[in-house]
Amino acid sequence: MDTITTSPAKRLSGEITLPGDKSISHRAIIFGSLASGKVFIEGLCTGEDTYRTIAIFRQLGITIEDAGNRSLTIQGKGLRGVLEPDDILYAGNSGTTIRLLTGFLCAQPFFSTISGDRSLNHRPMKRVVEPLRMMGACISGRQGGNFAPLAIQGTTLHGITYTSPVASAQVKSSLLLAGMYADSPTTVIEPVVSRDHTERLLSFLGAPIQTQGTAVSIQPCERLHPAHLKIPGDISSAAFFIVAALLVPHSEIVVRSVGVNPTRTGCIDILRAMGGSIDLINERRECGEPVADLVVRSSNLTATTISGDVIPRAIDELPVIAIAAACAQGTTVIRDARELRVKESDRIATMTRELKKCGVAVEERDDGMIITGSDRLRGAVCDSHGDHRVAMSLAVAGLCADGDMVIKDCSCIQTSFPEFLQTLNQLKQ
Repeated sequence: MDTITTSPAKRLSGEITLPGDKSISHRAIIFGSLASGKVFIEGLCTGEDTYRTIAIFRQLGITIEDAGNRSLTIQGKGLRGVLEPDDILYAGNSGTTIRLLTGFLCAQPFFSTISGDRSLNHRPMKRVVEPLRMMGACISGRQGGNFAPLAIQGTTLHGITYTSPVASAQVKSSLLLAGMYADSPTTVIEPVVSRDHTERLLSFLGAPIQTQGTAVSIQPCERLHPAHLKIPGDISSAAFFIVAALLVPHSEIVVRSVGVNPTRTGCIDILRAMGGSIDLINERRECGEPVADLVVRSSNLTATTISGDVIPRAIDELPVIAIAAACAQGTTVIRDARELRVKESDRIATMTRELKKCGVAVEERDDGMIITGSDRLRGAVCDSHGDHRVAMSLAVAGLCADGDMVIKDCSCIQTSFPEFLQTLNQLKQ
């Protein structure tokens, strides 16, 4: 799947069920490995990133067995049951894996080194390394610990109150993982609330964690309870099909069992503000997470301004929202989204470059983009720049272009959503 081609679609129709949420899958594997007993995980994300986390915990001595049908059985060994690894821990392209496990490894009574692929090793790590050092962590790495590989000597950690300059679930979760092992409470305060899957799952498993406004506190933890964890469908994956159904005329699709955690539904709020028809039905709660079925119908979208508190709630979906803006009436402004520059690619620069190839009037800004909508995108030969979300967003653009969209360097899709093309073709009429 190095190069993929998508063609204009006349209509999208049908029902789909997506792989489990990638963010929750990582956390379920981590906390399942640290639980005191057997944990069964159902609905796992099948992307490569998830399997990097599994492989690392196997290196740390945890028995994890594939139970088939996107399910795992983990024999948790408790909070202090992991073993010193005999080789480098490899996180691949997974920022969640390396940042969360850095917090965890700092508290273990051994030495470890964690690294990633070329892309991951150029993503900033000081945002977690610096506050962990405030807790007493011993971490070294390239450029003072700003880039992996990171060498970690486990030690006794001290609880702190940390005011984060960015709303980042990875930073927050890394510190909460370290805080579970600290000698006193740890509190993380964010400018706005980032996704809260860590807090919900830890609470579900019995950890002493509390939230108040934008602050989250955890007490030193003695035990996580074993449980059956059912992971909802990934709303970041759902966003590609939501936008596709909104843009392709005469479409109506149902996306079953999607996680609709309010810290993750910024994309739904933005697309509704643009005039998108998106209904939530059969709303329920599973393992502490809100879940619903989504009904999406084609709509005439209009431009909007995307900024402020909604950005952390839609950060991963902004590339495909840019496709929606490119097809909307009027000029959409995206700002306060500088975080896009430190993802798998510089998503502001890459989306600007690729949209221009499709005939879109788009202006790159330091913290976002200005996109003027067009009646029809132009088919083009594009490049994902090794970024899975860029690749899938451009594939969606091909459904409403005037010709084929050819996207190069698409093996990256395997990191999060190997079934993407198969699922997309299932809906095409």
